Amino acid sequence: MTGRVVVAGASMGGLRAAEQLRAAGWTGAVTVVGDEPHMPYNRPPLSKEVLAGKAPFESLVFTPKAAAADVEWRLGTRVTGARLDERVVELADGELLSYDGLVVATGMRPRRLRCPGPLVGRHTVRTLADAQILRDALIRPGARVVVVGAGFIGCEVAATAVGLGAGEVTVVDPLPLPMAGPLGDLLGGALLKRHEERGVRFALGAGVAGFEGDQRVTGVVLGDGTVLPADVVVESVGSVANTEWLDGNGLDLSDGVLTDEHLRVGGRPEVVAVGDVARFPNARYDGVPRRVEHWSIPTDTAKHAAKVLAAHLGGTEARPAPFAPLPTFWSDQHEFRLQSFGSPLLGKDDVRILDGDPDGDVVVGYHTDGRLIGVVALGGQSAAMRAARYRAELLKQPALTA
Repeated sequence: MTGRVVVAGASMGGLRAAEQLRAAGWTGAVTVVGDEPHMPYNRPPLSKEVLAGKAPFESLVFTPKAAAADVEWRLGTRVTGARLDERVVELADGELLSYDGLVVATGMRPRRLRCPGPLVGRHTVRTLADAQILRDALIRPGARVVVVGAGFIGCEVAATAVGLGAGEVTVVDPLPLPMAGPLGDLLGGALLKRHEERGVRFALGAGVAGFEGDQRVTGVVLGDGTVLPADVVVESVGSVANTEWLDGNGLDLSDGVLTDEHLRVGGRPEVVAVGDVARFPNARYDGVPRRVEHWSIPTDTAKHAAKVLAAHLGGTEARPAPFAPLPTFWSDQHEFRLQSFGSPLLGKDDVRILDGDPDGDVVVGYHTDGRLIGVVALGGQSAAMRAARYRAELLKQPALTA
């Protein structure tokens, strides 16, 4: 095979795409372009082990598989534009890269609050540099920390900050319970109790109206006028897809990059999308295109997309079954873990305790039309192991869409 595949994005999804292209038989050139100066690394530890000072950067870096040793890495540069009809992408320095195949793997960036007030002292957690800067702020004696957002990252950062000995840690969220959006009220209530028992404070049902301070944040102003003193603010209010570079190509970029059931973009067999930037229909469920921001998705999407792309570039069309991954995630907070298999979000209207008790180790099932579609464990290692037993059951279930 001759020609070149350009992989736009050098995070985990980009690495797995390069590796899987080789595994799928693509022997032509592969060029991976990424804006960070580092080789791909594992992001989940950033809000936990890295922030706590327990994991050096070297332990996070992925080692590419031997078959991908000849991949070209263009790091510290950014893809800024694309002309898909011409099969060309543009880099930040103006260089044009032509391609025969394109993998969209540009991922997400943190959403920022648009509120009046100073910017200094406000942090996000997405990159290694973010985590290093935030750690320096958290270890200052008596630091008063306000975390805006009670989702996965927000709760993890709050737990880490308490473990580092922060003076005060308060989590703000407009929802009435932490992680109620993805997990519902039952586990949200259990998480609230566990965090409060370990010293985390909550201001729930509240939004942020602004920030106090001249050059640096000194307080967070809530919608009702309450002011929370703050030396450190962490914004964990969701993500924005990095898709602006694809503007002008007639694609649906309303929430990530819309793909078909084989991760092909805009009806173009030479363009695929992988990772959390891809909005794909999952035949395992209802077939509605959604983005999935779970650790397993970069590998799952890369494996499927690479087979489809390599077959096309090789002159044949792969005809695999429609993409139907089983999403998996975990979240370590304090000394307990959340472990999930399937899609709890789609089954929040029918939540049942499968094993245990919310005050201890518990396994919860999420159902649609009486069918189990997601399982989440909360507690210690034994709870996670019990949840893992349901993984085989979830995998055996027939797809809901043809």
